[in-house]
Amino acid sequence: MTARCIRSALAALAALTVVGATACGSGAGDRRPAGGGSAGAVTGTVTVFAAASLTESFTALGTAFEAAHPGAEVNFNFAGSSALAAQINQGAPADVFASAAPKNMATVTEAGNGADSPTTFARNQLVIAVPKGNARKITGLADLAGPGIKVALCAEQVPCGAAGTRALAAAKVTLTPVTLEQDVRGALSKVKLGEVDAALVYRTDARTAADAVDSIEFPESASAINDYPIIVLRDAPNQAGARAFVAYVLSAAGRTALTDAGFQAPAGS
Repeated sequence: MTARCIRSALAALAALTVVGATACGSGAGDRRPAGGGSAGAVTGTVTVFAAASLTESFTALGTAFEAAHPGAEVNFNFAGSSALAAQINQGAPADVFASAAPKNMATVTEAGNGADSPTTFARNQLVIAVPKGNARKITGLADLAGPGIKVALCAEQVPCGAAGTRALAAAKVTLTPVTLEQDVRGALSKVKLGEVDAALVYRTDARTAADAVDSIEFPESASAINDYPIIVLRDAPNQAGARAFVAYVLSAAGRTALTDAGFQAPAGS
């Protein structure tokens, strides 16, 4: 996310109070948790477990949330969604979970660890990330199977890996990656360091590294779009803070900040 986008997101969000926040819903499984009251009404630490691909956008949202609620502090744990879901189910103390795919969210809700139904707040799509200048002249997925091309993928159990598997299947491309990373930032870092010729990463992540990588769009990514759900956790130590933060993410200004970061709006919104 560019500095200009972060500043504009912060300016918009800092002026927002949760009481005034509204968001569009779709479907019975898309319920909005109650808001957290006016600015300053929420106090204490809000611990948010969030997918690695949300690092920049949620960090900005957290800063704006703290500005609107001076008594609150947001702490983030960013990692692969599958790892975060496992930590939550093993009893790690957290207030909010934001996953990069419904499958990993289901791991948490099916274990009874959700306070209510998850809400889809964004969508994300894959691109091929290549080192700046694209020296290997990669134009699509078929090129990744070319001789001598080194590719990084996410492990299939994490959302970016599952999406990559679907995209490659849609393109009828078979390849052997040189590394399987545990989150999308791991795959992206391999490209930035010049250790691989390409990686399948989210469009939003490639945008954060635009000074070091080029993004190659490919049509099969339409077969691998990931929905991002968010939920207040059943045993959240700060239930009021958790609900206020989720309402912040779902607000009109929150959606704008996510769109500015390259995320797509949820289907039907």
